[in-house]
Amino acid sequence: MQANNIDSRKTQESLRSSALCRRFGYVFKQPELLQRALTHRSYAAEHNERLEFLGDAILGCVIAKHLYSNYPQLSEGELSRLRSNLVREETLAALARQLDLGSHLKLGEGELKSGGFRRPSILADALEALFGAVLLDSGFAAAELAVLNLYVPYLEEMDVQKLGKDAKTLLQEYLQGKHMPLPAYSVIDMQGEAHAQSFEVECVIPSLKISARGTGTTRRNAEQQAAQAAYQQLTETK
Repeated sequence: MQANNIDSRKTQESLRSSALCRRFGYVFKQPELLQRALTHRSYAAEHNERLEFLGDAILGCVIAKHLYSNYPQLSEGELSRLRSNLVREETLAALARQLDLGSHLKLGEGELKSGGFRRPSILADALEALFGAVLLDSGFAAAELAVLNLYVPYLEEMDVQKLGKDAKTLLQEYLQGKHMPLPAYSVIDMQGEAHAQSFEVECVIPSLKISARGTGTTRRNAEQQAAQAAYQQLTETK
């Protein structure tokens, strides 16, 4: 009976991995690399942090090359801001959610109970680990293609000029252009230990009766998320 349960779990894991690979657009020759990329340090000693290190380097290189080749009208400063926006935690986490990556992660019991599969930092790290795993599995060209398969459609839907600016800057510029008071940010909740804190911040624009919240692993990230939500409310009601 126990052997049957183990076989059943392996079959389910294989099916789930296949579904993820289809969405990701890459099938691993070495499935163990995929499993390592999905393993958080809270789950096992053999986790994804070293792959994340590789993936971070690959991501920065691929994005820089793509922006340089495809956006000749942008200055060095604009390219740098755009790259920073694309490789930041919030963007990576958003792309990870498109893949439903959280449901495939191997997390320790504590992280599962605290909703680690939704945490932006964990999602972002796992996506970078996937890029690193592809590099080891098939080389730079395959890793580059994996990055671009996710990022090119994302870029095509975005206003590149605005994407080069963070949400707080966009919101501030919008309000200044309308001669309105700037928003107020306040921390309304903070959870977790010092090494794994989560902040919830509220962004309020009283003159427009807009209130929006955001969460992040730092106060700055939470403020950016709240500003993004407030800016979205503004653009939807224009």
